[in-house]
Amino acid sequence: MTSSTPARTAARRTQSILLLVGPHRHRVLLGVVLAALLLAATTFAAAGRLHDGRGHTDPSTTTYLSATDGWPLRGQGAYVLGNGEPAVSPDEQPVPIASVAKVMTAYIVLKHFPLHAGESGPRFVVGQSDVADTETRRGEDQSVVDVRAGEQLTERDALMAILLPSANNIAVLVARQVDGSVASFVAEMNRTAQALGMSHTTYTDPSGFDTGTVSTALDQLRLAQAVAGDKTLAAMMATPSYPVPVAGEVYNTDTLLGRDGFVGMKTGSDDAAGGCFMFRSERHTASGDVTLIGVVLGQQGDSLIAAGLNAAEQLVDRVAPNAATP
Repeated sequence: MTSSTPARTAARRTQSILLLVGPHRHRVLLGVVLAALLLAATTFAAAGRLHDGRGHTDPSTTTYLSATDGWPLRGQGAYVLGNGEPAVSPDEQPVPIASVAKVMTAYIVLKHFPLHAGESGPRFVVGQSDVADTETRRGEDQSVVDVRAGEQLTERDALMAILLPSANNIAVLVARQVDGSVASFVAEMNRTAQALGMSHTTYTDPSGFDTGTVSTALDQLRLAQAVAGDKTLAAMMATPSYPVPVAGEVYNTDTLLGRDGFVGMKTGSDDAAGGCFMFRSERHTASGDVTLIGVVLGQQGDSLIAAGLNAAEQLVDRVAPNAATP
């Protein structure tokens, strides 16, 4: 059945009503016609809407998928199922990726200072200039966490602040102290990207706030696969909340975490990038247990983070649907 069929049915109903009402009941006729037109419009809208896994139809959290290949109609995506070959949406090109860039930042920090379970790592000292930088970023409506001059953040504290609430100020602070300057750290980000085969990626800052930081879904998928093999980093991104010394308890922006098989990884959102999400899902399907790693970029909606999360969920539901429960 095509999407025009319900509309034709509504039109036929309107014709029948016109014959029954007669020429003299104009007010009733007008109300009925308007109701029929509303029915047709609603039917058209419903025909083009794909619900998320829990039946949501709020436009701010609803993603529209292509009728032919299942990719989001806006933006781009890529995924890999198990040990298979990556699947990539058409027309990929470098675009801003917002805070998904912080995955590379954390990956490099852990290359410098590997962490194991129970370890805290070296300490990063917060200076007065870092406090001033935080307030500047707060004034620009950037994502930050509170800091205090003289505060010491362990490596684990700092990475949790970067990965969970997506603190731009901590990403910059850590980058400078790891490599001596932000510029040196960014250069290392780009060298690492090239080594991973991310040939369409350019990092210009450690937080992703700069719109010059661009990539493709496939390039970020390559990073996601590397990150999934790092048990420490994967576990950090699968953490719902964490206590940071001055900022207090911080929370993961990935609200899919722990639901429908989602076990990470990192959200990102701003006006230039739209809603972005690097994700990993472990599901029990009709054909057995599978792991899907993927990335969606450039999703749109009233809530950009929700748009990215919703696009990922719909993509996973299509590719690796949960096995039906008895």
